[in-house]
Amino acid sequence: MTKCSTFLSALLCIFLCYINDSHAQERKALVGGTLVDGFGGTPIQNSVILIEGEKIKAVGTQGSLEIPGDAEIISTEGMTVMPGLWDMHVHLMINGHATYSEWHPTYRDTFKEVIMPASANQLLMAGVTSARDLGAPLEEIMSVKNRINSGEIPGPTLYVSGPFIQHAPYPGTDDYRWGVSGEKDARAKVKKLADAGVDCIKLIDQDEMTREEVFAVVDEAHKNDLPVVAHAHRPNEIRLGLEAGVDCFEHTGLSSAPAYPDDIMKMLAERTAQMNKGPLFWTPTVEGLYNYEYVRDNPEKLDNDCWKLGLPDSIVNDIYSSIQKPGELPYFQLTPVRKPTLEKKVNQLREAGVVLMVGTDSGIPMKFHCQSTWNELDVWVNEFGFDPLYAIKAATYWPSVMMGVDDKYGTVTEGKYADIIAVKGDAVRYISLLQNVEMVMKHGKRVK
Repeated sequence: MTKCSTFLSALLCIFLCYINDSHAQERKALVGGTLVDGFGGTPIQNSVILIEGEKIKAVGTQGSLEIPGDAEIISTEGMTVMPGLWDMHVHLMINGHATYSEWHPTYRDTFKEVIMPASANQLLMAGVTSARDLGAPLEEIMSVKNRINSGEIPGPTLYVSGPFIQHAPYPGTDDYRWGVSGEKDARAKVKKLADAGVDCIKLIDQDEMTREEVFAVVDEAHKNDLPVVAHAHRPNEIRLGLEAGVDCFEHTGLSSAPAYPDDIMKMLAERTAQMNKGPLFWTPTVEGLYNYEYVRDNPEKLDNDCWKLGLPDSIVNDIYSSIQKPGELPYFQLTPVRKPTLEKKVNQLREAGVVLMVGTDSGIPMKFHCQSTWNELDVWVNEFGFDPLYAIKAATYWPSVMMGVDDKYGTVTEGKYADIIAVKGDAVRYISLLQNVEMVMKHGKRVK
């Protein structure tokens, strides 16, 4: 063997040893916890989750799955371990301030560098490792999404709509509400969003648009492989959305009507029976309304420091001052008559075969990014009587399916990204334990 080939062989050996050492340092094992994997089945006791780099290498139990000797062992004894949560309806550009008309003009210039990054980090620290932002200025939300993906700033993996599509923006909201005038303009606006890299199209007040405009929005979005998310506040929004082929509806309605009309229930049953079209998804966002009276009467809940993370004192003080009289906020004055309708409507949707997902409208007045997601789960389980595993699946597996990334996220499964959270105690029996997430891991890296 020549000196040259000997030298090259030595270099190759050193390189391979370095690579192997690097991989060994990236190996982790979560050992001992009760695993709720996201599929909705029986939790796995004494679980072992092997992680290599960003991905899950294997899932098993103590005694049946060998733990590599070079793995970092993280004990999860006495804890519930589950996939990182998804929140399917957040607004990073707002953070609990009572008055939108004051918030937007005052802080518009800080959205990209202060408000949105702070909101994203608050979600992540609450165990939300993936989130869908439904309504924000395009350049700002794309910047935050890309900076999170590159590792420049902390936050959940974001799926974004950019600006709303509607007939006409409300005064002073043109940067995050895009009006459309005619079919051609509707297609052009959707194409502009698609070219910018959004993950879905958000359609609102579609009952105020022409049928041609609504159908053009949905068709153009689907041509660009983008799902369409639409408001469902009014019956005609739902009717028109179903006719046009909307993929996911948001909210349970602004009216105090006790239930959805019979014709809408018939339309929903017909749509969910069409299995070739895939599931019809719905994010009811009930927590903000359901818990309003409790927050109004127990305002100490607003003193939690978690929502202040990343915000300068001046903004914190402004938010806090704006919510000092929660019983007088115009945003919630109709809530007491709407609250009794929420459980009925959510159960109507479930009985019709709609796939429900956890989303919160996080950021609306008095609803903070660090609290909203677990509060939504708590209402589903402890107020509406949903099975905890059903609710957790609605905050893990189904969102990943809706966004077309269930091969990468949504469950604790071999080959998927290691987005995993853990809480002390039995979170299946006591869902409110999720208000104190002990460990947050995103892409194999422990961030909390």
